[in-house]
Amino acid sequence: MDNLELIRLAYEAQAKAYVPYSHFQVGAALLAKNGQVFLGCNIENAAYTPTNCAERTAFFKAVSEGVMEFDRIAIVGNMEGKKGDYCGPCGVCRQVMREFCDPKTFEVILARSAEDYMLYRLEELLPVSFGPGNLNAGQAATGSESADEKRIQ
Repeated sequence: MDNLELIRLAYEAQAKAYVPYSHFQVGAALLAKNGQVFLGCNIENAAYTPTNCAERTAFFKAVSEGVMEFDRIAIVGNMEGKKGDYCGPCGVCRQVMREFCDPKTFEVILARSAEDYMLYRLEELLPVSFGPGNLNAGQAATGSESADEKRIQ
């Protein structure tokens, strides 16, 4: 699936956003390595804290269906009725991406339109991240060197 189609699907998901408080609609389309696409929208709550972002909605749908390997995600966001700008994922969503994705290869597409988008690797959006490898005998997923050793080199 190409980036344009993934962005189109993110806009489709955005149309389903439940945003009675902020009126800021976000949509996400998550492409799994097996070719499946999982859509997510943001879902607000009057208590605010239970609100869920579009990106996490897509990831949680995928994981709840047994899919846990991903290639890329397209994200769109804007105020209702307004033209959007690039809408980066919040820190919590970046951490969820890190849980399931290789930061060196997973791509994040931030789109203002199907023709106007920016492409990032997760490691660019979440540098020096904490992930599953950090809990594996105290070693980072990217290797056995400590952060101090990498910084000195």
